[in-house]
Amino acid sequence: MNRHVLSVLVENHSGVLSRIAGLFSRRGYNIDSLSVGETENPNISRMTITVSGDDYMLEQMKKQLNKLINVIKVVELQPEKSVYRELVLLKVKADLTHRAAIIETINIFRGNIIDVSNETLTVELTGDFGKIAGFTELMAPFGILELVRTGFTGLQRGNTQLAE
Repeated sequence: MNRHVLSVLVENHSGVLSRIAGLFSRRGYNIDSLSVGETENPNISRMTITVSGDDYMLEQMKKQLNKLINVIKVVELQPEKSVYRELVLLKVKADLTHRAAIIETINIFRGNIIDVSNETLTVELTGDFGKIAGFTELMAPFGILELVRTGFTGLQRGNTQLAE
């Protein structure tokens, strides 16, 4: 199964997220990641939906999404023509024996330490899936205490716009 990223423009009012999540649920498709926010137009929101599946499933979901009255436009973001980012907040054990190694790793990944205690560091990091996965893999041996991710968000590169 391939991973697909859909960028969906929708009307910005209550119930739209529920209808879209229900559409995926009724057809038995799992949403791997979802991020939603208002666009430059306050009447429109952009959803970035990450799903895993074959090309047939993707075409069916795009057709079903386009049938919903609150959906304005659906586009699959192609990896080579798009930029993706995700935010992760991660709290890791950081006693004095490991603190320097952890800080060095954070610096390599261009993360930011946003909270410090005697025993922990809390880090914010943005990046694509590979960067986030690589960072969490390196932090795991130190002891990840908590982790939260925002979900993927993305835009097409260059002059291409997901216009109404």
